[in-house]
Amino acid sequence: RLPLYFVVPICVSEESILKYEGRGRQFTNFYHLLNVFLQIWCWSCHNGAALLKMSAFPKEQDDSTSQMQKAFLDGIYKTISKPPYELLKTDDLSSSLPSLQDIQTAYTRFKQLFLIDNSTDFWVTDVKWFSLLESTNWLEIIRRVLKKAIEVAEYLERQHTNVLLIEETATDLCCVISSLVQVMMDSYSRTKSGFQSLIQKEWVIGGHGFLDRCNHLHKSDKEEAPVFLLLLNCVWQLVQQYPPAFEFTETYLTVLSDSLYVPIFSTFFFNSQHQKDTNTSGESLKTQSGPFRFLTVWDWSVQFDPKAQAFLNNPLYAEKPKPDKSQRKTARFKHQRQLSLPLTQTKSSTKRGFFREETDHLIKNILGKRIGKFINSSDEPPNSFREFYDSWHSKPVDYHGLLLPRIDGPEIKVWAQRYLRWIPEAQLHGGGTIATAAKILDLMEEVQSLQVKMDEQHSQAV
Repeated sequence: RLPLYFVVPICVSEESILKYEGRGRQFTNFYHLLNVFLQIWCWSCHNGAALLKMSAFPKEQDDSTSQMQKAFLDGIYKTISKPPYELLKTDDLSSSLPSLQDIQTAYTRFKQLFLIDNSTDFWVTDVKWFSLLESTNWLEIIRRVLKKAIEVAEYLERQHTNVLLIEETATDLCCVISSLVQVMMDSYSRTKSGFQSLIQKEWVIGGHGFLDRCNHLHKSDKEEAPVFLLLLNCVWQLVQQYPPAFEFTETYLTVLSDSLYVPIFSTFFFNSQHQKDTNTSGESLKTQSGPFRFLTVWDWSVQFDPKAQAFLNNPLYAEKPKPDKSQRKTARFKHQRQLSLPLTQTKSSTKRGFFREETDHLIKNILGKRIGKFINSSDEPPNSFREFYDSWHSKPVDYHGLLLPRIDGPEIKVWAQRYLRWIPEAQLHGGGTIATAAKILDLMEEVQSLQVKMDEQHSQAV
């Protein structure tokens, strides 16, 4: 499930990789070793702090794997020759967040609340709705995930500390937390194109097992878990709390969640990019009428006409002001979008090149620690999170800056549009969010039309 392109330590030569090619189990173990010990960049904060992810260390391993592990680590140690080493916070998500089984169980209970056969069942459930909702534990899981994302944002933003997320395969909860952090800290990820790029980078190319987690082939219920839906539920909390900060609407998230289970799209159908490329090329997809072509979910014209697509755009969203041309060369804006590499604190060398400089910075930051110290990072004061959280919420919101979700008490809500839309008794006749959005669109069109007329009259007067 590794991406097509990834970085290995300098000490791992191409010859050492090819050495295991075609050796069956050894070949598999070696690439499992790479998957375990590679720290993959996710995103970089404006201050240079990096967010990374890595697979967890295997609990049990045979002698050959153990020897390869030792050789790999020895090579990493030899890469480092002198200090200083930057701060690094590691977070094992398997111990700090619910397991995938717990998430699946909670979501299954949660879904049952909306499987209403008739009006009688609806009103019987309505009497004890809040107690039933609390017993599912679904909203509590959403709250815990958002809290974890805020904790990571604090390390990156306030403490200027690199954060390494660790998980069994680094393709489930690592993707959730990494994506949420970027949505909260990077205003580009709150645009339609930015959010699409984020999903492609962290989930599709990043190797999330959509085929297994969504159980598209109904082969293994044990692997099923609504991990991607968990992300969308968390993002929805942010969208409904800070509507002007997002270029897309909750309807965009709803149709995206629906597309997860539409088999004509290849975007959310495979476990990895390698599996997709293997199964969508060559003779395997030839039909009587010609080669079969999967569609991409991001082409909304396949599902909706232009009028319907208008509901995916937030009319209240204001684009980030563009910097003055005279300031572009001298000023660096706080939440400028970053790519996948952390910033260096020293001046780049034109002789060595960008990627060489960044690789050395990663080595200095990450690989200079013994694995024992690497995992067991020191705990921060328990009130650190609350101070960061309360301090941010006491200030005016910058919709193009850092966003922290409200997670106390009833602030975490049910995504009503997605889960209540098929229950007639829960609908408002002639009302609801869609009707409100339609009215806002009409008002915005009228305002824009009046603005055009005013501009025309002003130009004629001049």
